Amino acid sequence: MDALKSRRPFRAAPWARGPHRQTLVARILRSPEPAPVERERVETEDGDFVDVDWSPDPGGVAPVVLVLHGLEGSSRRTYVRNICGALATRGVRTVAMNFRGCSGAPNRSLRFYHSGETSDPLAVLERVRSRHSDRRIGAMGVSLGGNVLLKLMGERADGGTGLLDAAAAMSVPYDLAAGCDLLERTRMGRLYTEYFLRSLRRKVDAKRPQLAEAIDLEAVDRAHTIRDFDELVTAPLHGFADAAEYYAACSSTGFLEGVQVPTLLLHARDDPFLPPDAIPEEHARANPNLHLELEEAGGHVGFMEGSPWSPYFWGDERVADFLAETLKPDGPDRPAPLPSLRSS
Repeated sequence: MDALKSRRPFRAAPWARGPHRQTLVARILRSPEPAPVERERVETEDGDFVDVDWSPDPGGVAPVVLVLHGLEGSSRRTYVRNICGALATRGVRTVAMNFRGCSGAPNRSLRFYHSGETSDPLAVLERVRSRHSDRRIGAMGVSLGGNVLLKLMGERADGGTGLLDAAAAMSVPYDLAAGCDLLERTRMGRLYTEYFLRSLRRKVDAKRPQLAEAIDLEAVDRAHTIRDFDELVTAPLHGFADAAEYYAACSSTGFLEGVQVPTLLLHARDDPFLPPDAIPEEHARANPNLHLELEEAGGHVGFMEGSPWSPYFWGDERVADFLAETLKPDGPDRPAPLPSLRSS
């Protein structure tokens, strides 16, 4: 596959070496100009909605790629815009989905989204396919969004081939419990955790009257870890007995065997959100549809090269190269879709 043969290794910028510099400085320096998008509200089967942003259509048979953001992200985050921009320069149309409650408008139902909730991206993909049945379709997931994407493909009887022609996932927390353990035992992990918890608490506060009978709000106010939040909010609102059951049921490592779509897995050994021994190297090697590109450095959604005044986001460009090449219109025909397996 040309998209794999043309790969060059990542070389961390000397001034941004180390996992936390890669993770944090990349977040600061990603500053693309907002591209024009058309927002569409997609109504869900349970009476809720998700908002998606469509980029301009290049026309013809241009491929279309669904982009899924990470925990407490949105389609407006700079890493999403960067990836969409990189795909656009390669002639690919993007549709960036906001998970429930992440588009700036509170969602209607008590439930939010989580690392294994696949019914909403499935509904969006089915809509994309119905509109563009003559085009090749791909998907890209970042962090939590990558976990969701891998689970979505792996839990289906067709391995995702009835939905997608190619996929890519960057900085995925493949083992949710191991990721939480790492965040809890490191100083920087606790700082990252507090950042996410501030955003998650705001969403709980916005629905406080409705949630009062479903969860222990006082305990949520005292939560200090992501595991605490998942135990008190994610699990009860989404039908899991506790956080442990949620992590076991939704960690994407358990779904890699079932993926039948050509998929790039881009990850750094020094990712501060997942310990190296939880990276599913053996699972990836066992499935010929998966191509794991495991870099020694890069942090979490970092992969930054260049200079401070002219940074180059190697990871964003790498996934765009892979998807654009794999989704070329002259690629192999898509298999006929099988019935989908919706998850809660």
